[in-house]
Amino acid sequence: MFTGIVSAVGKIEVAKPLEAGMRLAIDAGGLDLSDVAIGDSIAVNGVCLTVVACEAPRFEVDVSAATRLVTCGLELGAAVNLEKALRLSDRLGGHLVSGHVDGVGVVQAFEPRGESWLLRIAAPGDLPRYLARKGSVTVNGVSLTVNDVQRDLFEINVIPHTRAVTTFSRLKAGDSVNLEVDLLARYAERAREWQGG
Repeated sequence: MFTGIVSAVGKIEVAKPLEAGMRLAIDAGGLDLSDVAIGDSIAVNGVCLTVVACEAPRFEVDVSAATRLVTCGLELGAAVNLEKALRLSDRLGGHLVSGHVDGVGVVQAFEPRGESWLLRIAAPGDLPRYLARKGSVTVNGVSLTVNDVQRDLFEINVIPHTRAVTTFSRLKAGDSVNLEVDLLARYAERAREWQGG
């Protein structure tokens, strides 16, 4: 589990093809790796990945072919948002995030609005039904609050701090982003389906 509060921005330095996937070597940027062990989870652009090698300032993860099919932003040279897995004693500054990407959205607009930035994203498939005004969503591993939902589009206000300490400083219209809806919305939907069935 994660919180969606990004700890550092890293960079994918090596992307080595495997028989059924890819091994990534990631420069951890400012992420403290002193307590990271093989087998630990790190969210990379919102994707929960297992550490298979670690020697500061880099760590390595394997990405399965299945994961690569449903995510984006895990290519050579990409800047990536990083967060170590949550410990039970940690503060929950964002919201509960599993690191299981629900779909890839497309940025429709990312433009200044006063001191902040308006981020408008088109969500694929049935994901919009899990989005609610003032609800939570994770975009490339960043916990954010939804300000508005209109059919397959939703809007977020990004404060200057969030833009500065994440990969959002590079974000532009047309970019693809990993989306994870709020866990509570998924369970509420499942409970509704069960009652109806």
